[in-house]
Amino acid sequence: MNSKGPLFGIKVLELANVLAGPSVGVALAELGATVIKVENLLTKGDVTRTWKLPSEDEKTDISGYFSCVNWGKKSIALNLCKPEGLDIIYKLASICDIVLASYKPGDAQKLKVDYETLKSYNSKIIYAHLTGYGLKNNRPGYDAIVQAESGFTFMNGDYNGQPVKMPVALMDVLAGHQLKEGILLALLNRELNGKGQYIETSLIKSGVAALSNQATNWLVGNSIPQRMGSDHPNIVPYGTIFYTADQKALVLAVGSDKQFADLCKVLGNPELACDPRFTTNLNRVKNRSAINEILQGLISNFERSPLLDDLDIKNVPAGGVYDMQEVFELPEVKEMVMESKTTSGKELKGLRTVAFTMSGDEQPQILQAPPHYGEHTASILKEILGYSNSTIQSLIDNELIYANNKIS
Repeated sequence: MNSKGPLFGIKVLELANVLAGPSVGVALAELGATVIKVENLLTKGDVTRTWKLPSEDEKTDISGYFSCVNWGKKSIALNLCKPEGLDIIYKLASICDIVLASYKPGDAQKLKVDYETLKSYNSKIIYAHLTGYGLKNNRPGYDAIVQAESGFTFMNGDYNGQPVKMPVALMDVLAGHQLKEGILLALLNRELNGKGQYIETSLIKSGVAALSNQATNWLVGNSIPQRMGSDHPNIVPYGTIFYTADQKALVLAVGSDKQFADLCKVLGNPELACDPRFTTNLNRVKNRSAINEILQGLISNFERSPLLDDLDIKNVPAGGVYDMQEVFELPEVKEMVMESKTTSGKELKGLRTVAFTMSGDEQPQILQAPPHYGEHTASILKEILGYSNSTIQSLIDNELIYANNKIS
């Protein structure tokens, strides 16, 4: 693992759990920051440690779900309901640059870990706060519900079928991206004026901000987007799933009339592009069912792999509909896989969340495996905060902290 990245030297105090907040933390870790993940001693850590598939090892506290956003972090387990636990938070806040929080409005104040409190220990602190519905609504944010309330679930599903939740917690991911943008701007502002900042974003606003053309189809076109399966409301054939002779699925993304004409040539029916019903994209949108039925009939004469090769030669946008095994066989995707051993010796694979590279030496980092619950409690207290062995042992004995590793 490289010794630094573009955020080398930045320290992050992660008071968030589940997915949205920790997704920000793991991205900052990939960029070189030191991320200290605070886990609740009373609940034995981040709840996602227990969110396992039937195929996962029951004995480990590093589930596949927990693993997705917790690589490269240091875990410290504290009882924040006790003054001794809060004192540790305040000492960490005094030396950290960024705090990640995902409390409902008012909860951080009750726990005494809100921005104003932590700011009194560090005036330059950047406090990044994720909520479900903003600061005026204390409803907790659950991705499945926000997907439904932001319009995504209503639009997702087959034509005339039932609404379908997306299989990724996309609202959490989108909110994480919004918060990362705010944090990077706050770091820039701090360089310019030396001041910290409070940042807040919500799952609902992040989801709605990502509705893109579907939102403006309503705001401008006064048309409520309906379920269309994989079809695109404005372009045909775009997003539609077709099946080849070997019963494999592919998707087309034909965005121009020239691409459509080239598609027809590859499929052995160049005259189809001259049919008045299909000569322009608008005509194809109006005659969506007819053209999709014809294309399915033509595509069913080909096997997927050679057809995709021919379409690529003609610069017709198309791709296979891949399962997860096929996804990770792609050469571009293989570069995004991280491999490391946990301290208990288990070999893990993980996915990079930073999908860009930079010129120069300061590249996003390959991280160490996710931490076990309380794995770094003792080392953080001793090496970062200067606690003595006897003080740490006393905190353990009084159940104010949990340390996975022995004090050395």
